[in-house]
Amino acid sequence: MAEAITLLPGIDESDTRAGNYFVSNYPPYSFWKPDHVADAVRAIATPPQPGTALGVYLHIPFCRRRCHFCYFRVYTDKNAADIRRYLDAAVRELGLYHQKPFIGGRKPKFVYFGGGTPSYLSTQQLTELTDSMKALLPWDEAQEVTFECEPGTLTEHKLRVIREIGVTRLSLGVEHFEDRILRLNGRAHGSSEIGRAYGFARGAGFPQINIDLIAGMMGDTDADWAAAVEKTIALAPDSVTIYQMEIPYNTTIYQEMRATGHEVAPVASWAKKREWVRQAFQRLEESGYTVTSAYTAVKDPGRARFVYRDELWTGADLIGLGVASFSHAGGTHFQNEHHWEPYISRLERGELPLYRALTPTPEERMIRELILQSKLGRVSESYFQRKFGVSIRSRFADALEAWRKCGFLEEADGEIRLNREGMLRADRLVHEFFLPHHRDARYA
Repeated sequence: MAEAITLLPGIDESDTRAGNYFVSNYPPYSFWKPDHVADAVRAIATPPQPGTALGVYLHIPFCRRRCHFCYFRVYTDKNAADIRRYLDAAVRELGLYHQKPFIGGRKPKFVYFGGGTPSYLSTQQLTELTDSMKALLPWDEAQEVTFECEPGTLTEHKLRVIREIGVTRLSLGVEHFEDRILRLNGRAHGSSEIGRAYGFARGAGFPQINIDLIAGMMGDTDADWAAAVEKTIALAPDSVTIYQMEIPYNTTIYQEMRATGHEVAPVASWAKKREWVRQAFQRLEESGYTVTSAYTAVKDPGRARFVYRDELWTGADLIGLGVASFSHAGGTHFQNEHHWEPYISRLERGELPLYRALTPTPEERMIRELILQSKLGRVSESYFQRKFGVSIRSRFADALEAWRKCGFLEEADGEIRLNREGMLRADRLVHEFFLPHHRDARYA
């Protein structure tokens, strides 16, 4: 049995310091190595396990401006010729994957356009790109096609084109409604563009519109945050996603901290961020929403799903297209070249741009799903017994007891549940499940 980390009340109530907080995968990315790329080559040369869903992710790395808190691979200096070269490379990449046995005749169950800013592309670029992708791997049977947007890049015509290419879930990166806070954090859009873009999106008929918010941005206050939550509720999106601000090492905020010798980031403390998310979820629930994960509230749980998340968190295969994108095939994780020229040049030579990989052990695959599903607030014991032959209540008895003693665990027949206070700390608590050699290691 893995040794549990001792949890003390208030252990993460301190001020925000640099590092990764949000846990998006396991084992940590720092354990993925170029030496293991051969594992990825074997994985994509192997037919899929029966019943395994397939997804496609495309990273669009272009932005009007780099946000000060952004840690993704983005570019703000590319011209039309650069963009064309990149999109051509991404289509080539999909074409190479299309020939591989792990596709196995499957069509995507979900498609995700992330960034960066996918809505930075022109309508012509979007149409040509998606036509080329569909010719290789049609998504006419996909349950969900998600598209991330920055409000200031949207027009009524562009939104209608985005809907016409098959997008079913539009995610608006609002983050906040106060212009002072948006400017201070380097956002490209202003508050006046939010309502206009949202109105155009509603008119275009998207089945689901999500609004992203970030709790704890630089300069935020109790009053500003409360106002942002009320403005979100007034728009009545189908779902709301709220992230707690973190400061990874590859952000401009961290670079300024390092240059000035500051250890504490100029953002809200973890205690304050949790307070704000707690208040937001309470107001959303009072307005008819249901909290369905550590980050998400939905208006109608029977209709507003997040297929991308739910499938990945239960072991789906994913083709990750684009610079620095992550993939998962047959149990092996791998990432693309994470710089512009190596990524494109390798594809122009007819090579997949694989950079690093890792094949987790069966135990690590089980822990990965447990970590990710815990962030939904409830975990089915029978699922893990059936899929992995593991009693998670016995295997992680020490960790679960620590959660219970701290008041974060709810008892339920057949399920392990985090209460609201536990869900507000989910990304911290799931470290209890990490194997000893993964603890205290750099995450990315």
